[in-house]
Amino acid sequence: MKTKIMAALAALVMLGGTGCSDFLDEEMKSTDGPDRIYTSSYGFEVAATGLYAWARDEYNTWGGSSGDYAFTHGQACIYEAFQVATDIVFCGAQQDGSLTPFENLSYTPSTTFVTSCWNWGYGLIASCNELLEYSEINTNWDKPGDKELYQATARFFRAYAYRTLVYLYGDVPWVDKIEKDFRVDFTRTPKAEVLANMMDDLRFAATYLPEDPDEIEPGKLTKWAAKHYLAEVCLMAGEYAEAKKCAEEVIAAPYYELMKTRFGVDKNNAGGDCFHDLFLENNQNRTSGNKESIWVMQLEYNTTGGGGSSLDWTRRAWNPRYWDGTGMNSSEFTPLLLCDSLGGRGLAQIQPLTWWIEDTPDFYAPDDIRNSENNIKRHWYYNDPAYPETYGKEVVITEKMRTLSKVYPVITKFFYGKTEDDPALTGGSKDRMKIRLAETYLFLAEACIRLSDSEGAADAINEVRKRAGAPEITAEQATMDFLLDERIRELVGEEQRRFTLQRTGKHVERVNKYNHKTVGFTEKNLLWPIPQNVIDANTGADFPQNDWKN
Repeated sequence: MKTKIMAALAALVMLGGTGCSDFLDEEMKSTDGPDRIYTSSYGFEVAATGLYAWARDEYNTWGGSSGDYAFTHGQACIYEAFQVATDIVFCGAQQDGSLTPFENLSYTPSTTFVTSCWNWGYGLIASCNELLEYSEINTNWDKPGDKELYQATARFFRAYAYRTLVYLYGDVPWVDKIEKDFRVDFTRTPKAEVLANMMDDLRFAATYLPEDPDEIEPGKLTKWAAKHYLAEVCLMAGEYAEAKKCAEEVIAAPYYELMKTRFGVDKNNAGGDCFHDLFLENNQNRTSGNKESIWVMQLEYNTTGGGGSSLDWTRRAWNPRYWDGTGMNSSEFTPLLLCDSLGGRGLAQIQPLTWWIEDTPDFYAPDDIRNSENNIKRHWYYNDPAYPETYGKEVVITEKMRTLSKVYPVITKFFYGKTEDDPALTGGSKDRMKIRLAETYLFLAEACIRLSDSEGAADAINEVRKRAGAPEITAEQATMDFLLDERIRELVGEEQRRFTLQRTGKHVERVNKYNHKTVGFTEKNLLWPIPQNVIDANTGADFPQNDWKN
């Protein structure tokens, strides 16, 4: 997979071009430029591989020593920036400087992630547009349908990139062609128009992407992935009837089901459960028996085409600093030994707000497996035989331990993705479920709530709750707030919580109700500012800044 080639091609971003006078023109003679790549189905497969690579680098922190990556944000906590300033987490004791501005609302138009997310989005869009334009020129296809397949892949990823851009910045330029001339006159396209174009892209993708997930390689897109995101974009656009229809079509597809029995690598071991199985290493793809995953990014450690140490830091983000006894006197805390079964070398970059994981007794029903010790670790035990006086005993979680992010209740979804020779590995390095059917059910519930169909919303939510062993709810209970709570129980850590709260119109309300660390969150904080370098470079047309200061 020639990801490096496409990384270079994807360097064209919104304000770039090929040159503005003859002396800047280049004639490619020995380099794998686009005119040499886009000449056969194989060339388009190489290009499509580059799109997958760029997309999976959406959370890439520092790149990687080998250089086998398409994009890097260049700082540590990009994933976490979509979780803080919401209703689920706050910055832990790590207090990473790349993250804290997004919790305390001190970010500016020049803050790294404000700029890098823009560059990630438009870099992916540029590569998609390049593939689409060359696909209209090429006549050398291996088999009928190749042209439409690669166009569908590009249009899926273009919509996927715009999904992030619209959530973060609102009105953004719609760019659907290669910008051959240097431009400084871009304007902001109204959000409604961008969403309409995204829906067109996803409808095309749903028409021409493969239908049967068992006939393609793990990680490749299907029409159902496109339908799932089409449901989400329709929710964003207020097209609730179409959102409901799309979600129902995915749910009705014969290929997927909620996993209600044990499966995969741990299925014969007593004590686990089917929800826990979803997050064990090697259990994300259909080859493991997992019929719930609809799209899985391939990040498996030490595998050709897999992930590296910087692509997925969720284990560092969520897991406590249980291994670090520094600053604790021995009567309170004896350091635990670093091990993968406890989540590896967690840094507690984000820490759960206690309201949902500790302080609300009925947030989880008594028999909800999502609250079992398999899925939320509430009990920690000393494991270092060098301290015989505490070895094997339970750790008493004190307020000081919480304050220093040493030990506290935490979800176990990101404990796994191990490397047996190195539990200190920075990355999670297991395949990442980007779409699973449980979220499709919750999209259906969201559409039903918007359509005042409380019975339909309750039915959809209850499908997810029944798998978890939680009691069914009534139509009267199927409110948007209940749905948002259910998304925490089911999808916490998997979803980009900032996006969910913004889409449902609940961001300001729930931050101010539940998050004591982010103070003064208002409507002005719903969007990030436009990167300052974009505004400064766009001298040929007005490019107004978002009103982002409180």
